[in-house]
Amino acid sequence: MPSIHLKRAASNPSAARQLPSMPFEADGLATARSVIHGWQGYAPTELKSLSNLADELNVGSIYFKDESTRFGLGSFKPLGGAYAVSRCLARTIANKTGQQPLDLFSDKAKAHAAEMTVTAATDGNHGRSVAWGARMYGCRCVIFVCASVSEQRKNAIAAYGAEIREVDGSFDDAVRLASVTAQKEGWHVIPDTADSLNEDAAAAPRDVTQGYMLAVDEALEQLKDQPPITHLFLQAGVGGLASASAARFWQAYGTERPVTVIVEPDQCACWFESLVAGKPVAVTGDIDSDMAGLACGEVSMIAWQILQTGADHMVTITDEAVPILMTYLAEKGSDARPIVAGETGISGLAGFIACAQDKDMRARLGLGPDSRIFVIGSEGDTDPDNYKTIVGHSAAEILAQ
Repeated sequence: MPSIHLKRAASNPSAARQLPSMPFEADGLATARSVIHGWQGYAPTELKSLSNLADELNVGSIYFKDESTRFGLGSFKPLGGAYAVSRCLARTIANKTGQQPLDLFSDKAKAHAAEMTVTAATDGNHGRSVAWGARMYGCRCVIFVCASVSEQRKNAIAAYGAEIREVDGSFDDAVRLASVTAQKEGWHVIPDTADSLNEDAAAAPRDVTQGYMLAVDEALEQLKDQPPITHLFLQAGVGGLASASAARFWQAYGTERPVTVIVEPDQCACWFESLVAGKPVAVTGDIDSDMAGLACGEVSMIAWQILQTGADHMVTITDEAVPILMTYLAEKGSDARPIVAGETGISGLAGFIACAQDKDMRARLGLGPDSRIFVIGSEGDTDPDNYKTIVGHSAAEILAQ
């Protein structure tokens, strides 16, 4: 059994479990479901039971939503970035013609798309999703990448026809430069984070969040014959996936929603600091992490709407968890079937294991034989070279075993 160190832990003083519904417009899920289900290659990703690990940690069950196969892009991100591209295109056409387009793949829609440039900042997977969506709908695409993005991840984005612009700085620096450039050039920015709730600034991040909710929407259908989930362990960077997941469970369970625990790398724990302070707090300094998709210093205000009251606890882990758990899943996986999970993909599960192995935290969270845990394996080998370096084998070799 892997041993994971719990670095820091705190409870959210603003948690409001008595609220019957979340402070977020959930009606957009139906639109996201309709659009994404219509994309070529759509299929629900697997929900895998980690029963052996559950037995070892003395909990009832652990469910691992494996996003490594999503649309062949290796992560959950197409549900957000590519979906937001579709909504941006629909709004642009409606503004120009006064009519809502019925088919974004029609010749008329493609003519409008050809005149558009969409842009985004990324630490890897979001940019790939936006580029994939732009190619699918016929838009030009420019992606700003921060300094920590590997060559292989940049090449994966460029493979979908996007122009890559490198930023000598952090993810947050790339976000700001993408926004400034888009305003100057008349481009359409597709961020997965929002620094305000202004309608113009928040439209695309809200679309991204509603798209992400589909992962949990699928999981709820897959779990319909099982007892309710009791605990969520959700990795957070800017908070898009964590807030979307918490929101969908909140929508489904109401006041009986699961205990929700936010998991972050210790050096870039903007959610930990913000929830403790009761207001958004920026984390500065060296925030790079092996969990590259979580190396963010500022929370998204769209996510803050949800997690300010929807998160119950926060924990941080160290980068030491990455090779331990990536290798464990490759070797043990789900009932002896290997699982390919990348550096960010293991984070929620790592947070759970750390809590389950800590006597005080286990008691605080009420973890025991009746606990049913849900985590998201948010990415597979999105950087194949790094995956092979860490695990010792390629994803293909692992899955062929």
